[in-house]
Amino acid sequence: MRITVARAVERGHGRRERRIVKATEVRAGILFPHAVQAVRITRRRQPLADGPAETEVAYLVTSLPTHQASPTQLAGFAREHWLIENRLHWVRDVTFGEDLSQVRTGNAPQVMASLRNLAITILRLAGTRNIAAGIRYHARRPERPLQTIIKLAC
Repeated sequence: MRITVARAVERGHGRRERRIVKATEVRAGILFPHAVQAVRITRRRQPLADGPAETEVAYLVTSLPTHQASPTQLAGFAREHWLIENRLHWVRDVTFGEDLSQVRTGNAPQVMASLRNLAITILRLAGTRNIAAGIRYHARRPERPLQTIIKLAC
């Protein structure tokens, strides 16, 4: 069994991060019938100031063959996924307090999630970089949300 490896080291956000990506082709017999590669990504984050290092391991499977997705490309795909997680789900959890929501019956949770996503999308399309600040700005005057939507529609 051939294992391919890619390594990357980056500095930023007050820490040094080292990633090691190991990928191997998958043989038949695992519970993912279309899986072609299995991947392990090990991320070790060390604060530039004093503090303990954190290690996180993620496992992935993909239907992309090795000639279409090298370990470096697979690491990029995983980072893009984490970017989406940070840009959308984190905003929903922290800014909108979605995890604290007591809306739990019928279609209400899906409707509220859709409305939160719509608000985030409108604010991003309007050029807002900080969603919390955008919400505060629009909450100060009741006409602002409608003005923003009309401006985007024109």
